[in-house]
Amino acid sequence: MPETRVVVPRRTPDAPSGRERTWDEVPRWQIYVPLSVYLVFTLIPFYWILLFAVRPSGSTSLLPWPVTGEHFEKVWNERSFGTYFQNSLLVGLATLVMTTIVALAGGYALARFDFKVKRAFMLALLCSQFVPGALLLVPLFEIFAELQMINSLGSVIIAETVFQLPLSMILISNFIKNVPYSLEEAAWVDGCNRFTAFRIIVLPLLRPGLIAVGSFAFVHSWNHFLFALMFLNNPDKQTIPVGLNTLMSADSVDLGALAAGGIIAAVPVVLVFAFIQKWLITGFSAGAVKG
Repeated sequence: MPETRVVVPRRTPDAPSGRERTWDEVPRWQIYVPLSVYLVFTLIPFYWILLFAVRPSGSTSLLPWPVTGEHFEKVWNERSFGTYFQNSLLVGLATLVMTTIVALAGGYALARFDFKVKRAFMLALLCSQFVPGALLLVPLFEIFAELQMINSLGSVIIAETVFQLPLSMILISNFIKNVPYSLEEAAWVDGCNRFTAFRIIVLPLLRPGLIAVGSFAFVHSWNHFLFALMFLNNPDKQTIPVGLNTLMSADSVDLGALAAGGIIAAVPVVLVFAFIQKWLITGFSAGAVKG
């Protein structure tokens, strides 16, 4: 009996219409107008700060002309912003290093090891993000007083590191999970121990995540006001956020000096994000996805 074949007609794709449907098209003005409005509302405060910082005292001009640097000179020399800047830079860099190192070790343990209280520990890390920093002031002050660390930059560095660690460990652990475990196993077969395999294989792949965590810790410690205000009493130990607060009194506010101090405080943060934005976006997006 001859074999019977069933021929199924192949479905041909619809012919291209040549252009998208008109109801799917979005006019350009519907995109540019909202973005322009948002840009104006975003840039006006920055322009206002720049205007007060560079125009002479007593001027009411809406254009920054003539330009003067008297306000910057005043806050840098007379208001000790040079010292505040150095203290903030030291606190920010030390917090960056300590947070990155501890979060790297803790994140690796959370990503590669299983232990009984792992789920409870992860839950505790997540719940700690709901605790405001103000609730930590009393216990931290008591601890630093016992250790005789009040009025020391080390107290602010430790407090900022403790405050940044939970989120940093979660990000690093999720980022490590995206690195295939087989790469470390291959290194072990070649004779490497766990630390060497991590340093040679895993650590170079974690660069975006480390940059994201480090930059977040630096920016937060640079801008944080509460810990520096409570733990530092000596004016030579204060940071830029506290220094900005000293420019405002109950009777008057020097708007020019305050604007100049705000620009000085904003410049390092802007430079950091300008140079690391590519790695920052990569790091946060990779660390937010479970591997």
